[in-house]
Amino acid sequence: MTAFSPPRISDPAAFGRVAVLMGGTSSEREVSLDSARNVLEALRARGIDAHAVDGIPALIEAIRGGRVDRVFNVLHGSAGGGEDGVLQGLLTALGVPFTGSDVLGSALSMDKIRTKQVWLSLGLPTPRYVRLAKGADVHAAARELGLPVIVKPSCEGSSVGVSRVFDDAGLDGAVALAAQYPGELLMEQLIVGDELTVGILRDGDIHRALPSIRIVPKGEWYDYHAKYVAEDTQYLCPGLDGAAEEEIRRIALAAFEAAGCSGWGRVDVMRDRASGGLYLLEVNTAPGMTSHSLVPKAARQLGIGFEELCWRILETSVGGARP
Repeated sequence: MTAFSPPRISDPAAFGRVAVLMGGTSSEREVSLDSARNVLEALRARGIDAHAVDGIPALIEAIRGGRVDRVFNVLHGSAGGGEDGVLQGLLTALGVPFTGSDVLGSALSMDKIRTKQVWLSLGLPTPRYVRLAKGADVHAAARELGLPVIVKPSCEGSSVGVSRVFDDAGLDGAVALAAQYPGELLMEQLIVGDELTVGILRDGDIHRALPSIRIVPKGEWYDYHAKYVAEDTQYLCPGLDGAAEEEIRRIALAAFEAAGCSGWGRVDVMRDRASGGLYLLEVNTAPGMTSHSLVPKAARQLGIGFEELCWRILETSVGGARP
């Protein structure tokens, strides 16, 4: 893989006062706080005037007070998180630059159902699914897809509210769990195989896919515990070899751009164990930056350390970074 171009900015003062936006009120608050602590430390270590801001109301107050020149968004999720387009619309209206995708990419990617509709319209591979409207017959939906299935909220991340269902008896409990979160529900064909992810990072005027990571959890699947708590999850990078690695990077980049995303992000993919086929799951427009997080692991494979990664992400908010 060709090396990334050198960073475009050398003077930390060029970024001005940076609000590292964290916490908020979404279901992913704790993950966001953990991510932001790491980002804040990395930016300050590089001489950047970075400050912690917890939640959107506090950010508005800081902007009104003239204390913010740009925002490094580490809010996760929707409903008080910073990935659903609401924050992006606010900052765009106020003329405050920010990291990550704009309104369209953020809002679309937060909605897994509508992201799938876009991908399918372009011939990109994603597991078969059924949208579960309120009161829908979940047993009929499972018969249509064929067990096993995944049941999850359409607009949550970090494996929140997600269940794997292998028999009819487990469907009602899975739906009850997912229904605790706002938005529609999604029932998806369960792909049995390897869990992979591909980070995307802007390099000059283009986006580039980082090496894939294959995730090997100790348990049966990569749930919230395996993502943020367990110390025995294995991460193999690159996750695939040869043509398969080239293909997963190609479809991940295509999926990211098809969803209108920009700056940086992460695309989650399943590889079917039987056929080797690749299936797109979702795009994360503000990925985790914790000690367990995946984009930093992939960047390290290219010699990009955590501090440099944070610098490069912040660069995407400066002049002409958006496509």
